[in-house]
Amino acid sequence: MKYLFLLLLLGFAARTNAQNMLQQLFDSHETFKEKALTERRFTHKDIIPLLNAAKASFEVKQVGTSTEGRSLHMVKIGTGPTNVLLWSQMHGDEATATMAIFDLFRFFSASNDAFDDLRKEILEKTTLYFVPMLNPDGAETWTRRTALGIDMNRDALRLQTPEGQLLKSLQQSIQPTFAFNLHDQEPRYSAGKTKNLATISFLATAYNEAREVNDVRKRSMQLIVSLNRNLQQFIPNQVGRFSDEFEPRAFGDNIQKWGSSLVLIESGGYANDPEKQKIRRLNYVALLSGLHTIASESYAKEAIEDYETIPENGRSLFDLIIRNVTVIKNNKPILMDIAINRRELAVFNRPEKWYVRGTVEELGDCSVFFGTQEIDATGLRLETDVKMGSKADFILKSAKGVVTYKIENGWVK
Repeated sequence: MKYLFLLLLLGFAARTNAQNMLQQLFDSHETFKEKALTERRFTHKDIIPLLNAAKASFEVKQVGTSTEGRSLHMVKIGTGPTNVLLWSQMHGDEATATMAIFDLFRFFSASNDAFDDLRKEILEKTTLYFVPMLNPDGAETWTRRTALGIDMNRDALRLQTPEGQLLKSLQQSIQPTFAFNLHDQEPRYSAGKTKNLATISFLATAYNEAREVNDVRKRSMQLIVSLNRNLQQFIPNQVGRFSDEFEPRAFGDNIQKWGSSLVLIESGGYANDPEKQKIRRLNYVALLSGLHTIASESYAKEAIEDYETIPENGRSLFDLIIRNVTVIKNNKPILMDIAINRRELAVFNRPEKWYVRGTVEELGDCSVFFGTQEIDATGLRLETDVKMGSKADFILKSAKGVVTYKIENGWVK
């Protein structure tokens, strides 16, 4: 009995120490945050000075060229036997993890602080290979696809894109034990069928139609179980899991098949974080804690059954839902809900110039959906017409004609 009590006590102490370390990493982000990157819409020319500066601490080299001739770089850190390959922005408009990668460069170049032991363990037991911006042409125009118009993440078989060719060649030459495929996802995914935003989502990609679990995929699942537990400390109930339906053209599925345990991380939505700086910090914590888990091999103790307990991503959320409002249609009062999303649109196809438009995206019964923000408009009336796709400019009045809410471009004023 005393032995069991001692084991429980040691386990509790270990969990407490791990939580304290995670909190320290979370709190340290402002110290190591790359100050040159404060918004998502940066381009290739913005990261070149940062890569040049990284040469003082790490091995930085050009490993390829994009369709339009922009340089593709890889940063190598560490000397350990376990190779880890991490890449970001294979979709040009998905830059959250790219920012976090440059934060990691600052973290690993520092010394003489509370994280020296952590750095030492990671860098003596792993060798890290980073490709911070795999699709610089897409970043230039803030688009998902490459300059050829091809979705690189559906080019793992034909290899029509030079960027996709590079990614496969790196995987084949480095033969990483683990690979991190870093993305942004639609910011309105929910963690399961709930009102909770899926701020971070994971996927241990399938390597065949049967979605079997071999040792390679098992390691991915185990690492994700650890990452999910770590992030719950900061975003409880806001971690999701993508469907693992096999996609034979995708790099994630194929890299899993080629022998590297692949972890796909998607940065979703977080309230009042339009430039994803809070999610950037979560990426920083997740990646560092994940690399430490790999270096210590502590992922091996995780149960893959716990992977399935992470709620699968749902499509349950809108930015704003107005519930139970009376709308006049054909001179008759109709009770309905109005669901609104606010989306970024480029000005004259110039990605550096953009605006937000609030648009009606659902009408009628929205009882199966959730709003990040909601208005109970019971007893209120919307006297102007409302249609799908219309700009969300409304005035809600009481039965006595008193203006109760103003909605301008999808925002409550």
